[in-house]
This record gives sequence, C-alpha cells and structure tokens, in this order.
Amino acid sequence: MTLHPEQLGQSKQELAATLKDLRKRAGLSGARLAARCNMSQSKISRIESGKSPATPMDVEQILRALKAPPEILASVAELARLASTDWQGLRALRRKGLHRKQQELANLESSSTEFRFFLLSMITGLLSTPEYIKASLSHLQGDQSQLIARKPSRQEILYDTDKKFTFLLSEMAARWPLIPAPAMAMQIDRLISLSRLPNIQIGIIPLTGLMPVAPMDTFTVYDRSLVTIETTSGVLALRDPKDVAIHVDTFSTMEGCAMFGAEMRNLLEQWSDDFRTST
Repeated sequence: MTLHPEQLGQSKQELAATLKDLRKRAGLSGARLAARCNMSQSKISRIESGKSPATPMDVEQILRALKAPPEILASVAELARLASTDWQGLRALRRKGLHRKQQELANLESSSTEFRFFLLSMITGLLSTPEYIKASLSHLQGDQSQLIARKPSRQEILYDTDKKFTFLLSEMAARWPLIPAPAMAMQIDRLISLSRLPNIQIGIIPLTGLMPVAPMDTFTVYDRSLVTIETTSGVLALRDPKDVAIHVDTFSTMEGCAMFGAEMRNLLEQWSDDFRTST
C-alpha cells in the first residue's frame, strides 16, 4: 500500500470505516466486540467513528477478536501503521505560520521526559546560538521574526533536570559552516558548555573509521513512543511501536560510534580553534 504523504491523514478515516465494516460482517455489536477485546464500548465507538485514533495494538486486538483471516490482518495492520503516521508539509506549515510549529514542539517537549536527537547535517535549535538560528531560517520567505523569537525560548527546557537529553551530532552537523567562522567558533563553544549539564549528553560521531549503518535523516525520539523525522519538505511523525523501535535501535548503534565527555570536548575545542584561526 503506497500513499502520497499528503494522503496520510485520509488513512485514519479509512481505518475507522474498515474496522466498523469488519465488525458488522462478523455479526457482532459494538458491545460484544468490546467485551471480547476487554475494551469499553465507548472506546470501540470512538475508534469506529474516527474520533479516537486506534493504535496498532488496538487494531491487532480487534482483528483477533473478529477472527480476521491472515490476509486481512496484514492489510489492515499496514493501514493502521499509516494511520499512526502524520505528515506536515513545509508549505502547509508556512501557511499556518512556522512560529505555531514552535509552540507544538514546546508542548511536546514539556510532556516528554526522555529525548534522543540524531543530527545528521546541522545543529538543532535547542543547541543553537541566536546567530545560528537566524542563519538556519534565512532561506524562508517572508517575515520570520516571530519564529526567530520563539526558538531561543524553547531552550529553557534544557535546564529541567527531570528531563534527559541525548544529542548525537555527525561531524558534518557540528562543522557545517552555516555562519561565519568566528560565529561558528562560538556555536561550538556553546555545545561544549551545554555538554556539562548533568541531564545532557552530547556525542560527536567523527568521520573516521568504519560506520556500521548509514542513517538517512535527522530524527528525534520522544519517550520511545514518537519519532519525528525532518526532511527538506516537511516533518514526518511516526507512532507505530515498530517504527519507533527501528529508530531507537539506529540511535543506539550510532551512539556506540560517538565520542562523549572529555574526549568529545577536546575534539570540539580543536574545531572551535580551527574556526578562530581560519579568519
């Protein structure tokens, strides 16, 4: 089953209608299905109306209660995976105002406790200096003053010691010269400073040696329950446990390739000095 990203939202309603149709074909009332699934009747009703999205685990439980054949299990499970995927295209985000996305991220960060950031090609806003933030948004058309103003305020979450952050940066992400050399030196100095906070781990993956995998995207894992993937044209959100597990495993693999602590800070200090002496 292949869908264009903009069609992903439609899969939620399709899943709801499919589950309702399968229940009716099985000759079960909502109450009887709920009893078989050990769910409330109201939950079954919300799932079938599309008001409450069904998780992949909910779907599997319902299909087994309906004694669906293997081919139905496979196709509806794939639909459930798509229904648990959200796509926010950059054009749509621009129409709504990109500063609103910052509020969404702030809310997500507020409600999560453990964060894993894999940064492939640039530094995330949470770790960025104001000059780096401004440069990272310079390609966007129109007035982005609200967006630029909101990004630094999100950084306050880093000082909440009840939250744990692990940032993995490729060497390319840490050294990509997005801003002039003196400002890049200051940006790297900020990474060194933040790495000393007790709830933050910053790892650098140097471009040396043999890499076991080659991740294709920048991604963030929130509490092992949600993955967001940044692309050039938008943001993809995955909630299927299998999709989340793949990214957690990839993150763990790359974590084993990263430098941390004093070794990492020594490398960053060397790169910071290189930027300072390059002018």
